[in-house]
Amino acid sequence: MQRAFLEQQAFQCGFCTPGMIMAVEGLIRANPNPDEAEIRDYLSGNLCWCGTYSAVIAAVQSVVVQARAETENSRPAAH
Repeated sequence: MQRAFLEQQAFQCGFCTPGMIMAVEGLIRANPNPDEAEIRDYLSGNLCWCGTYSAVIAAVQSVVVQARAETENSRPAAH
């Protein structure tokens, strides 16, 4: 998740980053495939003075897409 935050430039001053990462880690554990509304809901308690919300959402979505691809690639081939 930290790497995704860096890659999506979702972390500027760093003040909100720990809370954002903890919130989305909890979200991913509860629901490994959240939609944007669920991501926004989980982040609603975290205030970002830099306004990086769209980048944070993009970071979370990139982690979800990557995890989904890894899961699909690890499944045995159907016969």
